[in-house]
Amino acid sequence: MSWSFRIAQVFGIDIKIHITFFLILILGAVQWGGPAGLSGAAFGVLLMLLLFTCVTLHELGHSVVALHFGIPVREIILLPLGGVAVIGRNPDKPLHELLIAIAGPLVNVVIAIILLLISGFAIGLNVLDGRGLLSGLQMTPSLSTLLVWLLSANLSLVIFNLIPAFPLDGGRVLRALLAMAMGYPRATVIASGIGQVAAIILGIVGVLSGNFVLALIAIFIFTGAGQESSEAQARTVLDTLRVRDAYNRHAISLTVGDRMSKVVGHILTSYQPDFAVTQGDRLLGIITREDVLRALNTETSDLYVTQMMRRDFVRVNADQSLHEVRDIMSEKGARTVAVYDNEQFLGLVSLEDIAEAFTVLSFVQRFEQRRTTAGSQPA
Repeated sequence: MSWSFRIAQVFGIDIKIHITFFLILILGAVQWGGPAGLSGAAFGVLLMLLLFTCVTLHELGHSVVALHFGIPVREIILLPLGGVAVIGRNPDKPLHELLIAIAGPLVNVVIAIILLLISGFAIGLNVLDGRGLLSGLQMTPSLSTLLVWLLSANLSLVIFNLIPAFPLDGGRVLRALLAMAMGYPRATVIASGIGQVAAIILGIVGVLSGNFVLALIAIFIFTGAGQESSEAQARTVLDTLRVRDAYNRHAISLTVGDRMSKVVGHILTSYQPDFAVTQGDRLLGIITREDVLRALNTETSDLYVTQMMRRDFVRVNADQSLHEVRDIMSEKGARTVAVYDNEQFLGLVSLEDIAEAFTVLSFVQRFEQRRTTAGSQPA
């Protein structure tokens, strides 16, 4: 995600902070600085930092289980509204998704238990009375206040994340359970629909109560549920076509003697953004439009294509589905991959090619549905 920078790396996973994250620190300083002055503002910042440490551990819970099942995790990004673990692909098995989803809230349960033991059962009993978690808590910086506040925050994270609203953890648990009985596509549609209904309810409550943070969370849930539904549709459509049926058979290729100026000419006249550099039938590397623009911006000579090409390209098999290839591209962070039939290089396929194939296939399916409907109607 743009506007993010790395602060740590755990298990090979980059922990990043989005630039907007600092808004939550300002909010903590303002909330606690009013009654307690400068010391209260510093205390509020500390609380937010500790809270997001718990959020990071929550996301690491998801990530460690995902890694255990062979699913790559590229990064964890901390935002004002929480954290996001960027997982390379969705789990193939419902049980795996179930375990990944519940791992995050379980981490918060463990943290809450530890905090309860540290703070003492007396504080726990005072907090867990009928008036709510933070009822009667004084806005005064102290160790007991810190422990009680973090305890209630972790319990709140557990309760909130287990709401069965996609794409929250509870929604993913719901989808996993449904998928065990009806498959991923139908389960995603149902879980996404429930998530959007829940988001509308949360949004109304947030607006009527003046809780605009809740309203923002509702927008996040509604949008995320819609994206997951679209992703499930794309997965179903792209599973119907092999990559050998979608790569560009008429693409322009380059040879080792070609220079940057020739690539520029091809980009201007053919609108082809990616080029294979070959020697006979062997693929040596790939040059993208971004590579050419970067060279034009930094170099002063007309480079050979072999000086600009990327030699560490990703290979895919021609018989893999477009959905599988798109997952591989997401895992590897590659926009363009090389298509092979055993050891024979066939051509290149990009994310744009897959998106175009999805658009065309979607229209073809709608066309076939209309034909079927029209053919079934009585004359």
